[in-house]
Amino acid sequence: MNIVKQGIIILSLFVLSMGTSQAKSEKECFEKTSRAIFNFNQGLDRAIIGPIAKGYNKLPEPLRRGTGNFTSNIATLLSIPNQLLQGNIEGAGDSLGSFMINSTVGVLGIADVASSLGIKDTKEDLSQTLGVYGVESGCYFVLPILGPTTVRDTVAMVGDTFIDPFATMTWRQKEIFNSKGKKTEYLTVKGTTAVDFRATNDKNFDSLKKNSIDHYAATKSLYLQNKIKKIQNSSASEEDDWGNLDN
Repeated sequence: MNIVKQGIIILSLFVLSMGTSQAKSEKECFEKTSRAIFNFNQGLDRAIIGPIAKGYNKLPEPLRRGTGNFTSNIATLLSIPNQLLQGNIEGAGDSLGSFMINSTVGVLGIADVASSLGIKDTKEDLSQTLGVYGVESGCYFVLPILGPTTVRDTVAMVGDTFIDPFATMTWRQKEIFNSKGKKTEYLTVKGTTAVDFRATNDKNFDSLKKNSIDHYAATKSLYLQNKIKKIQNSSASEEDDWGNLDN
């Protein structure tokens, strides 16, 4: 755990060194470039990702629900170390219990048995952990394919691969255990997670695009607001049309 904590401190210092005291979430690193990348991502979404998501939504509902439950259950593994780093022992216990129950009784997580038993898992990642420690987001920008992010979120995204048990057993298996890695499994699960997210929020994304005067600015605002709610573990108000955005 000491090594992990040291890693968190290093990541925090790195994030803080990337911005000034005025580097708030709303500040842009390079807006013109980000807008160009955003347009590229939108084109990719129209040509490939969107059609795949719409096709996914045509699958039988039990199949879609089972797939979503399966990827969500694997994502629970990342919550456990982050809950511990945040000092939330009870939350870590709930996440561990949820994973164990769903992986066994729920048949590899296809069925969300834990929720029906009242065991709720709150998804946590390293970006949220750093946010809990008071690390600022730094400036906002857009990455190709991966989409909206901030300095803190990008550093945390890399850091997550070092503390995520699933990434350790797949992506980093060779370097840690000196055995053949299973990177394809990691990429397949992450890709499926992205498609499930895009499909679940298909109507929301279409609505945002149609009703936004500036689609780029609206997406940025949504991303930053959603990140704040995650860090604070707060739920959206009923007036917020995007309060039910699946995370």
